[in-house]
Amino acid sequence: MWAGDRASQGLGLRIERVGPGEAVLSMTVRDDMTNGHGTCHGGFIFMLADSAFAFACNSHDQRAVAQHCSVTFLQPGRRGDRLVATAVERVREGRSGICDVTVRDGEGRVVAEFRGLSRTVAGTVLAEGGAEAR
Repeated sequence: MWAGDRASQGLGLRIERVGPGEAVLSMTVRDDMTNGHGTCHGGFIFMLADSAFAFACNSHDQRAVAQHCSVTFLQPGRRGDRLVATAVERVREGRSGICDVTVRDGEGRVVAEFRGLSRTVAGTVLAEGGAEAR
């Protein structure tokens, strides 16, 4: 999945860890990610959380896509902050899943809480040579 994820790569996201039903990704807030208040634009924080969600819910080698996502912003991300998104799958039942993601800053403060609902579709993501439909 990472090889084809141009958006996450372009923003400088890093995969710290991926395991069954979990993922940790990080991002450093650049100047071009700040808004008119001088803080990290919420869209970038959402994308970091969404990418962590994607890697967590696709970690079972069954292709999964987002069906619904929501985010609550609690603290601003600031220029130069290294934000870390930790995704944990809470429920996986049939074709549906629920995954929670916490985004923290370098001080450990919670910047945002994200919940993603996933839906599995045909295909795999871990197969050699990329995703293949079954």
